[in-house]
Amino acid sequence: MRPPGFRNFLLLASSLLFAGLSAVPQSFSPSLRSWPGAACRLSRAESERRCRAPGQPPGAALCHGRGRCDCGVCICHVTEPGMFFGPLCECHEWVCETYDGSTCAGHGKCDCGKCKCDQGWYGDACQYPTNCDLTKKKSNQMCKNSQDIICSNAGTCHCGRCKCDNSDGSGLVYGKFCECDDRECIDDETEEICGGHGQCNCGRCDCKAGWYGKKCEHPQSCTLSAEESIRKCQGSSDLPCSGRGKCECGKCTCYPPGDRRVYGKTCECDDRRCEDLDGVVCGGHGTCSCGRCVCERGWFGKLCQHPRKCNMTEEQSKNLCESADGILCSGKGSCHCGKCICSAEEWYISGEFCDCDDRDCDKHDGLICTGNGICSCGNCECWDGWNGNACEIWLGSEYP
Repeated sequence: MRPPGFRNFLLLASSLLFAGLSAVPQSFSPSLRSWPGAACRLSRAESERRCRAPGQPPGAALCHGRGRCDCGVCICHVTEPGMFFGPLCECHEWVCETYDGSTCAGHGKCDCGKCKCDQGWYGDACQYPTNCDLTKKKSNQMCKNSQDIICSNAGTCHCGRCKCDNSDGSGLVYGKFCECDDRECIDDETEEICGGHGQCNCGRCDCKAGWYGKKCEHPQSCTLSAEESIRKCQGSSDLPCSGRGKCECGKCTCYPPGDRRVYGKTCECDDRRCEDLDGVVCGGHGTCSCGRCVCERGWFGKLCQHPRKCNMTEEQSKNLCESADGILCSGKGSCHCGKCICSAEEWYISGEFCDCDDRDCDKHDGLICTGNGICSCGNCECWDGWNGNACEIWLGSEYP
């Protein structure tokens, strides 16, 4: 019979071995091999499962991306700055949440990457007091960013501190005023942050060597031929990137950079087309979906500019639709509630009285205003970032 303390000794030894696994040399291979250098007794799938955080799907980062998986055991990197530790390399003494430059907001202690808050404080960074003695006005004032917007419209104000909208638990919206939105860094195709080729820096990707682009989606060297690249960028459009972007290695960078209104794999969606010359979207009576207005009930038209119900008499309406020569809508449209609806069959007819011909506007690459502006009665009104008679010139670095 073993002495009474023997079991406690075994438990202590096991605990010490488990706690020290991530600090051992990388040549060390724990006991799931029969002897050093022998094959692992686990399948690859089982080995990787043991090295992933609970609940993470196959393909997720092993050892939290901070070490290598050796037969089901994480060997944490020791060459990185700081020190990673824990069974899955989940702990790092530098990665606790900060608020306003202070770890755990100065109201807690960092323990394995998580803040343990002092009494009277809560939140991921211990930034929220449990009791607030501020007035709502004072609280909101403290939450305003440099543009005087509360929490950048990306969060709510709690006692003078912003709580960013992260209902999905992603933590991609952050910053003292919720000014950083890393959702903009997610690659549309791979759904990875910065395409898996970079790291976020307050909503912008810092790309690894060999990659570039807004989402680090473009390799410095491309294996596609010029024809293959253009074909991928063209899609169903007549022009690469729909004439609204730059094609590089089969992927489009839409212009102007940072303008969320131009998007899509081939820049096929241009929500600027939903705006009138004053910048009003869908007449204020609808929403824009990939460059087309979806009108609210009771409104219709290309820009949702026509009400279905009219409070005018037919005579009042017709009087407002007559052009200078006394002809109703210049003979090229119909009158509805005092406004001309130009003939849909003659797509090029426009103007308040259907008196303009969009074919008179300059073209480039076969497109009126190159698709980068609005034809206004024979002249191209270019969108921000574009210039030229046909809006064919991208201002590039000159455009802020």
